[in-house]
Amino acid sequence: MKTYLRLLQYARPYADFLPLYLLYTVLGIFFSIGNLALLIPLLNVLFDENGTVQVQAPAQLPSFALTLDYITNTFNYYFAQVLAERGKQGALSFVCLVLVASVFLSNLFRYLSLRLIARIRARVISNLRRDLYHRVIQLPLGYFASERKGDLMSRFTNDVQEVEISVVNTLTGVVRDPLYIFAYFAVLFYMSVKLTLFTLILLPVSGAIIASLAKRLRRQAETSQTTLGSMLSVIDETLGGIRVIKAFNAQQYIKGKFEDQNSLYARTSRAIDNTRDLASPFSEFAGVLVVAGLLYFGGMLILSGTSDLKGASFVTYIVLFSQVLVPAKALSSAFGNIQRGLVAGERALSIIDTEPTIRDKPDARVLPPFHHQIELRNLQFSYGDQPVLQDINLIIPKGKTVALVGPSGGGKSTLADLLPRFYDPTGGQLLIDGVEVRDCTIHSVRDQMGIVTQESILFNDTIFNNIRFNTEATEAEVIEAARIANAHEFIVQSPDGYQTVIGDRGSRLSGGQRQRLSIARAILRNPPILILDEATSALDTESEKLVQEALTRLMQNRTSLVIAHRLSTVQHADEIIVLQQGRIVERGTHEELQRREGGLYQRLSMMQTNGVLA
Repeated sequence: MKTYLRLLQYARPYADFLPLYLLYTVLGIFFSIGNLALLIPLLNVLFDENGTVQVQAPAQLPSFALTLDYITNTFNYYFAQVLAERGKQGALSFVCLVLVASVFLSNLFRYLSLRLIARIRARVISNLRRDLYHRVIQLPLGYFASERKGDLMSRFTNDVQEVEISVVNTLTGVVRDPLYIFAYFAVLFYMSVKLTLFTLILLPVSGAIIASLAKRLRRQAETSQTTLGSMLSVIDETLGGIRVIKAFNAQQYIKGKFEDQNSLYARTSRAIDNTRDLASPFSEFAGVLVVAGLLYFGGMLILSGTSDLKGASFVTYIVLFSQVLVPAKALSSAFGNIQRGLVAGERALSIIDTEPTIRDKPDARVLPPFHHQIELRNLQFSYGDQPVLQDINLIIPKGKTVALVGPSGGGKSTLADLLPRFYDPTGGQLLIDGVEVRDCTIHSVRDQMGIVTQESILFNDTIFNNIRFNTEATEAEVIEAARIANAHEFIVQSPDGYQTVIGDRGSRLSGGQRQRLSIARAILRNPPILILDEATSALDTESEKLVQEALTRLMQNRTSLVIAHRLSTVQHADEIIVLQQGRIVERGTHEELQRREGGLYQRLSMMQTNGVLA
């Protein structure tokens, strides 16, 4: 119930629709019951045996009051007048006209209430998906390292859709059906207290059975939604790694992984449908049992002469009670359907409830423009209990280039990720012009940095929009950035020039072309601090030369932190930092480190020079 109410909070503000919805619902219920109540005078007119219809009508129009007596007496007053003036045929015409008007109004208000529900549904789903997306954007990189992308996509798509189908769509029943049941029972008690009390005997029993079915549905729904997320993860991995799958003849292997998840999802879905479908037939069967008992009990009272209902009233009572079964059945189905949506809602809300570990302090300041130096003072970082960086002390003066080299797993990329606050240090300080970056807003810190990574992250958009990304640059500025990045020549040769769509992740471009677009994007941003994470390691010789020329232009007059495996690309760095197992083991210029006998840098350089290490 807590999850259901929380999901409904996304429909706020309630004042926009709730009063009108309740009004339309109450009016719809009123006219629906009125349709059936008209059976009494209709049956009296059609099947009167004495030739005269007896109507207990007041002598004058009753005063207004919100009671069933007022409604009954008002109708009887007009009915008696029509009967007296026009006879039984006129009375029949009057009842039919009132019936048509009542049915029309009942359906009109029902339609108006459904229009409001459509608005609520759109608002809830839109707000839920918005909050989910905004929270995913806020979460740190470490969160995505531990989550499967397919499962996250499942929460955005299938889980939110399940909330719409199973939760929001049942809102009509959850609000309207109890009102219908209450109104029907109010009329039934008004007609006969004895018979109505008799009908309530089996309701607690059927309610307990339906509750047990709902509990089973919830367990099955949890398994189903988790399995669906796993299956989508397999699909995502298949699409992303299709080249490797084919190269290793792994089609059967990957098919097996998919089939396992697909079969499990099919079994759980079938079990859910079987359990959910059981609730509706059971509630209908229980209702028929009550109706049968009611017919027997009420019939015995009439035959014995102890009933407070006449024949026409008893028939109308039976019809009214049979109508109670419709909302009762719908309500039981809604409780069954809602379980799967609640599980899906909890999966979506679990992401929304995940607090970002990297966030601005309440009194965070804007980082002033960079003027002097970046300082890492006794810096430490750990993933859980596993230390990654220890006692890092480093100063990067403005306008200088510092390179990070060393074996894989030494902590180079992690150190670079601390600068833009993708992660926060677990110890020590990271200062820019003496200001601790954790005391500044994340936006202002990243606003002064440009990043070019080994994997070029591009978007399925035009070349122009990828270079101009999140800036207000003019066309001339975009073209100039492309020229500096050695990208203009291949761009103008593309089918639509700068308006060429490059495909998913730039799949229509070569690796070197993608990297040059990333560099052009960084040039256009014009950041004072530049982070280059192995920007040329995945390129062929010709592409590397073009990209390296572009990087050299990009690094001019900027403070740069460069991560490289190919030592030839960082020989001209002002300082080279050699990292091993999270510690600085050597530092100096290329020439100084080359002269250090037995040093790690010298050994790595010799291995690359001799072709042992590419």
